[in-house]
Amino acid sequence: MSNNDAMNSEIRFLEEVEEKLKTRITEINALFLEGEKQIESMHDYYWENYTEMDEYGYENYDNQQALLGEVNANNERLMKKQRLKKMIDSPYFGRVDFLFEGEEESESFYIGIGNFAPKAGMTPLIYDWRAPVSGLFYDYDRGQASYEAPGGTIEGEITSKWQYKIKKGKMVYAFESDTKIDDEILKQELGSNGDVQLKNIVRTIQKEQNEIIRNVKDKVLVIQGAAGSGKTSVALHRIAYLLYHDRKNLKASDILILSPNSVFADYISHILPELGEENIQEMSFDLFAYRELKGIVSDCEDRYDYLEKLIHFPEMGIRESYLKKQSAGFVGEMEGFLAVLEDQLMDFKPVKIRTLEKTEEELIHLFYFKFQDIPILARMDAVMEYLVDEYETLYNRNLPEDEVEEIREKFNRMYVTRDIYKIYNWFLEDNGYETLAKIPYENRKLQYEDVFPVLYLKYRMLGGTRHKHIKHLVIDEMQDYSYLQYVVLSRLFSCRMTILGDRAQTLDSQMQDVLTFLPKIFGRTIRKIIMNKSYRNTIEIAEYAAKFTGEKDLEYLERHGKPVTEKTFDSDEELLNELIREADAGMDKYETAAVLTETMDEAYTMTRMLSNRGLPVNCIDRDSSTFEKGVTVTTFYMAKGLEFDQVFGVFPKRENPMTGQAKYICATRALHELYMYERA
Repeated sequence: MSNNDAMNSEIRFLEEVEEKLKTRITEINALFLEGEKQIESMHDYYWENYTEMDEYGYENYDNQQALLGEVNANNERLMKKQRLKKMIDSPYFGRVDFLFEGEEESESFYIGIGNFAPKAGMTPLIYDWRAPVSGLFYDYDRGQASYEAPGGTIEGEITSKWQYKIKKGKMVYAFESDTKIDDEILKQELGSNGDVQLKNIVRTIQKEQNEIIRNVKDKVLVIQGAAGSGKTSVALHRIAYLLYHDRKNLKASDILILSPNSVFADYISHILPELGEENIQEMSFDLFAYRELKGIVSDCEDRYDYLEKLIHFPEMGIRESYLKKQSAGFVGEMEGFLAVLEDQLMDFKPVKIRTLEKTEEELIHLFYFKFQDIPILARMDAVMEYLVDEYETLYNRNLPEDEVEEIREKFNRMYVTRDIYKIYNWFLEDNGYETLAKIPYENRKLQYEDVFPVLYLKYRMLGGTRHKHIKHLVIDEMQDYSYLQYVVLSRLFSCRMTILGDRAQTLDSQMQDVLTFLPKIFGRTIRKIIMNKSYRNTIEIAEYAAKFTGEKDLEYLERHGKPVTEKTFDSDEELLNELIREADAGMDKYETAAVLTETMDEAYTMTRMLSNRGLPVNCIDRDSSTFEKGVTVTTFYMAKGLEFDQVFGVFPKRENPMTGQAKYICATRALHELYMYERA
């Protein structure tokens, strides 16, 4: 078949698919409208007849269940309609012609965002990228190939592979490819202008990425990925894959992602809906800790407070103190303290529940032996409830609630204190650390170095609620979590995990490789995967960034661009003139640019100066929740995980322990152009 004939054939198939998609949407829409009428009719029937329904409520229950069933069915129709409407824009992006072993003719499989068959039960015209057969597209070139189907391994031969770009229902290109994903396509897709959202990568998934996405065996999967390697995209596509393959046991509400901040959460929020799934819950671990510590302290620093102090006051030993209080040795000291705390904490006295009396010795026996496995600050509650049960059983009567609460208070007064802040201070004093200020609750604000030690102490003394409803936890920026934070996470979550990050982007003056201690915390079931190929930066930017870390053995997509610009300015005026000139030129061809500083004060100052000069800018700080097009001003640490067409790093000439890391993170945010400026 000639190239023209092949292209005409592809265009005819696309037109056929789009016609059938439109027909199916029309059918689903009619069913949806009929369902709406049915729901309205059921509502009317219920309100007209509910007073006459049988006294035991069976008819009422049946009507409610029928109504719920129809509402759920209509919600599914609406979701299916929305998915099919998305598919009209770009129904598929790949095709594999596969000759099954023992057959004479190849079968074509078109691959897209979702499955599509003209009618339920018919063979799909398009297969979901997560379907078993779609693995052929990502994992093999022409030749012998196989895929894992529900019934076992299917062997055969790939006789042809095609790649497509379809936009607004029109064929942009279609070509036959010998290789998995053509490098030119990669350059077009991954080297295109930055967007305000992370790109989905279904059209360009590489073999090593596909292995991670389709991994269902490993309970804890750790991805060490270079900047720009696509690790966050891969993790989210993995979640979409798991949801697709385990519908019965896994729902979007069962998954939680720990993300660095709200802007990053907004940046990735569209990925799962684009892939046909509901969005998942996300939170910052610092915000979680703050909420958990309410009642112990009134406020807490977060990591950004810590970083700002580290940059402003490098000589104060802030880093050394923080690292000490996050270490395995510190956890060991806390455990030693807890082992002998009981004698210091308890003041037993005989107790009387009406006519039931218990001696000090009896209470000690219950506290130290019968209920020894219960966390210490929850243990007296267990003793009290045991004795209330004993009284109620002995005298065959229930005590009133208000009396039970009075008894509870009496038992709780046997603790010298229940204030975890004070108990933490005892620990600090016993182990030679500087103690916290002895101030009332409303004035207590924890420094960041103390946030997770106090949270750990709370869980050890009160017990932490395991989040059993979470069945999969995603931890992004893994290198920024301390040993102690991972210990806390292991107490909160016992589910499957995807943990990802880049040790070179640690928010510290030195790299941290968490893989040195994760197996000790989560067990030896950890599977580690390295992603050392970067698809984000041009070669010029990538080689410049590598100078700050000394990282070797990295691979890059062969995409070249403008050399990195390095300049030092004697005045803000000169710097602003240059920056605005380059940013204005960039906005003619790009969507996004970033001016990145070391500290938030510097970002606010830069925002003000650029705005006063007439350049529209958006400033991102810890209270921001959206990522917008145009010029963004923020700090290097708030920009982690994001990418921009142009990046302007603006740094003071004086250095601090974080300067190298700040410049590396800044450089790796840039897709096309990087300008590194210093102010004298």
